[in-house]
Amino acid sequence: MSPALAIQRNVSFAVISILALLVLATPGAALAQHQHGLGTPLVAGEQSYQLGSLTISSPWSRATVPNAPVAGAYLRIANRGQQPDRLIAADFDGAGHVEIHESTEENGIARMRRLEPGLLIPAGATVDLKPGGYHLMLMQLERGLTEGQKRKATLVFEQAGRLEVEFAVRSIGAGSASHANHPKQ
Repeated sequence: MSPALAIQRNVSFAVISILALLVLATPGAALAQHQHGLGTPLVAGEQSYQLGSLTISSPWSRATVPNAPVAGAYLRIANRGQQPDRLIAADFDGAGHVEIHESTEENGIARMRRLEPGLLIPAGATVDLKPGGYHLMLMQLERGLTEGQKRKATLVFEQAGRLEVEFAVRSIGAGSASHANHPKQ
């Protein structure tokens, strides 16, 4: 690879990383942690889905600015079973690629990392994917997300299998009304 191409590639990655952090950042991201009841929607009246012992509720994403290449998607996963499961992949309408990420803050510096081999959903636990924490990173967006839209997606779990869901697109400044209890991996 030529030095010029390597520099262009590194600059492109840096720009996407900065945009991703801006998309996922929210003033209230550092929320207190506590356990919610299994399957309780984040917002009353939002859709819930059942797949074996898993309940998936309140799938949503923020609207994006025009031509944004990335966005975050969020939801709650409750495991009522006796065995752990793992969210290992996802597809999202209009995204070329989806990764499962975790955002953290260390010494005042926001960091984001891809979770390999996915996000653990312990038996008897509820895991919230929310701004400032676990989330689906929607990459290579073909078109922006517009408030009020619904976008189809497929979630893939290691044990439970595949589940078709629909994500509601909220306002560009939307945040989660939830507090999360994130298990250690």
